[in-house]
Amino acid sequence: MHMEFPPGEDYISDLPQSIIETILTKMPLRDAVRTSILSGKWRYKWASLTQLEFDDKCVYGTHDRALAEMNLVKFVSRFLFLHDGPIHRFTLSTAYLQSSPDVDQWLLFLSRKDVKELILELGEGEWFRAPSCLFSCRKLVRLELVRCELDPPLSFKGFLFLKHLNLQQVLIAPDVVENLISRCPLLESLTLSYFDSLELTIRAPNLKYLILEGEFKDICLENTPMLIAISVAMYMTDDIAEHFGQSSSCNFDKFLGGVPSLQRLIGHIYFTKYMSIGNTLGKTQMTYQQLKVIELYQVSFEDMKEIMVVLRLILNAPNLQELQISGSSNSSSACEAPDFDFWEKECPCDCTFEQLKIVKMTDMSGVPHEMGFIEFLLGSSPVLEIMSITPSVYVTEGRLNLLIELLRFRRASAEAEIIFVQDQV
Repeated sequence: MHMEFPPGEDYISDLPQSIIETILTKMPLRDAVRTSILSGKWRYKWASLTQLEFDDKCVYGTHDRALAEMNLVKFVSRFLFLHDGPIHRFTLSTAYLQSSPDVDQWLLFLSRKDVKELILELGEGEWFRAPSCLFSCRKLVRLELVRCELDPPLSFKGFLFLKHLNLQQVLIAPDVVENLISRCPLLESLTLSYFDSLELTIRAPNLKYLILEGEFKDICLENTPMLIAISVAMYMTDDIAEHFGQSSSCNFDKFLGGVPSLQRLIGHIYFTKYMSIGNTLGKTQMTYQQLKVIELYQVSFEDMKEIMVVLRLILNAPNLQELQISGSSNSSSACEAPDFDFWEKECPCDCTFEQLKIVKMTDMSGVPHEMGFIEFLLGSSPVLEIMSITPSVYVTEGRLNLLIELLRFRRASAEAEIIFVQDQV
């Protein structure tokens, strides 16, 4: 049925303000401001937007960086000057601005607007030093900072409502970042990326999601009983390697000794190496009843200590459903692998993974302990559905022999399918 509207009627302007704001929020801010020419009713509709996203698209038409920076400062300053009402979310992502007194003024303005979400990602030159007024944004629920220096004033008591904290390439003293985290009692999500030689103790009783990436000397999760998902990528330097060599404490216990609610664990480069320091295979005090997914990357099956870490994890995760492991073994140097009866000695004969359905093994070189681990999983997983094996790109010989050996292994699950994945061209 075709409906005709009387000519000259303005139906859009009479829409509820919430719908109009939704429409304007879908536009770039520059275009939202331009709606002021539609009619008198629309002249300042944009001025009450609660979600503001400023980026380099707010200025265009020039390749002169200084002119673009000047135009962006003018646009943001005028926008905020004319803004009326609360601001719930403020995003500034630009390559033009770095340290600037104008940014300091904007943050002072926002601190008086009870802003709830603040995202700052400034240029690649001089790092932005966050002004003290940032810590006066008491109602913050989300804070994301990229490339800045952070030094809270002594009077700072914490962000009492903050739930999401994301710090990337942020210059901040180790004790300061620890205090910042502990002074956010409602914190649920924490991301720390590109930190150098950081020794970190995290105390966050409501934390659920943790992402760490950088050069970490030490990580201790001291009060994180609610954690359900962890992703860690560690970069190794000579200094950190030396520190690892001198350490006598058990990194496994410090990092995973107090996370009973863990559901998903992702360990990237050097994670199992770090976790292996001071570790033993003995029964851990913690059983990870809710741990369903484990992903471990660049595990060396030529390092018995790293193998111990993998076993300690899976043997104490009775409800594990999916396991993904990539190897980093050098097959050319693994011909004389020691301890061939390791799997018979160390793995309990009555061990079964009652929930394990999917196993993905990538970058496999066919070294003895890789094959022993695969045989152990096949023989201990009664509901296994898929065992996917992807050989390393550096393994050019013996692939057929590897496949034949896999097919010979006993399977506890009659439904288990072994998939041998060839190189992707």
